[in-house]
Amino acid sequence: MADVIFFDLDGTLVDHRSAVWEAIGQIVRDAPNATAPPQELATLWWTLEARHMREYLAGQCSFAEHHRRRARSFLPELGEPAPESPDLLDAWIADRYLTAFEESWRCYPDVQPCLDTLKQLPRGPRLAVLTNGDPEQQRAKLARFGLLEYFEAVLTPTELGAAKPAAYAAACRWMRTDPAQAVNVGDMLESDVNAAALAGLTGIWLDRGIDFVTGGPSPTADETVARIESLTDLPDHLGTGVRSSP
Repeated sequence: MADVIFFDLDGTLVDHRSAVWEAIGQIVRDAPNATAPPQELATLWWTLEARHMREYLAGQCSFAEHHRRRARSFLPELGEPAPESPDLLDAWIADRYLTAFEESWRCYPDVQPCLDTLKQLPRGPRLAVLTNGDPEQQRAKLARFGLLEYFEAVLTPTELGAAKPAAYAAACRWMRTDPAQAVNVGDMLESDVNAAALAGLTGIWLDRGIDFVTGGPSPTADETVARIESLTDLPDHLGTGVRSSP
């Protein structure tokens, strides 16, 4: 039995991609002067999110500034002027995007049954969330769905001083465990599974049937990759002998 199980958050516990697309779709539909069709604009927003999130994780800007950079690039395509004032950009993000985004958060239905089963195991593993997201926003997601109580820690680049993949070693130190005794579960084959394995952890791929980045089919993994299609399969996969309730 593992000592610690780290769970990725977005795409693993909470459906981040669908929430983004729902929120930006609502914004685009309400924009009479948009310069491109809704699908193109939604794709642009997703591309900008990835670009500026990488800048945030590299320490090139704050979390608030990564939102501002996205808005500066996106608003002209929406047919709206991009304000120079950071306060006005923050207001647009808060009023037009974050409100709709947060309303669109959804927890996957297999999450709580899995966590309940793991928590009920005698001498079961300690649980933690390991995410590259903003700590305040990520904790808000977990609190929304009553998941915070399951986890001993919620670890982000703010706490660890590093994003994945460097965060794996830091997270193990934080949890005072050896990487060989730790498991990382996530939906991203490269960053959640292969990178975790390179750091000495056991990586388990949660294949939800969709590529988080592209929205297309899941990538192809070789047969050596530990793979599950639902979190309810995790306890049995770990050798607990106990299956989660559906």
